[in-house]
Amino acid sequence: MSRRNWKRLQPTSLRHALELCKDHARERRNLSVERIADAMGITDHWSLYKWIQSGRFPANLIRPYENVCGIDFATRWLVASAGRLMVGIPTGRSASAADIQTLQAVLNDAVGALIGFYASHANADETLGAIQAALETLAAHRGNVVKHAQPELDFAGEAE
Repeated sequence: MSRRNWKRLQPTSLRHALELCKDHARERRNLSVERIADAMGITDHWSLYKWIQSGRFPANLIRPYENVCGIDFATRWLVASAGRLMVGIPTGRSASAADIQTLQAVLNDAVGALIGFYASHANADETLGAIQAALETLAAHRGNVVKHAQPELDFAGEAE
């Protein structure tokens, strides 16, 4: 089984976003739903199962859930469902060749999804997800170019 590329996935519903967060926590952090609930301070893990299954997740627990899972699919879906783009805060750092290659792959996927959609080979949700990912990636690079003249201090310790 091949590994998922988590950066390129786009959720199609809140329930799908919550399931993707759970799957990411299991695959990348080796966390079960019981351990996720424990890390969030929820005493009954069955409540977490119920919220994921129904899509009725308490709003005040979305950020703790995403922090424990290590990815922000629920926030991404909420932003996209409101017709907005979610762009990471640019740091002004120089892009590497891998960053540009990732951008090219995301844009290529979006164009391929559009071609497939107009040829009736792809559904609307997949096409919208690919377009959303491309727009967000381009917007992040735009912000990075704007801030390149005044880069922020590297408190996270990223090596260049």
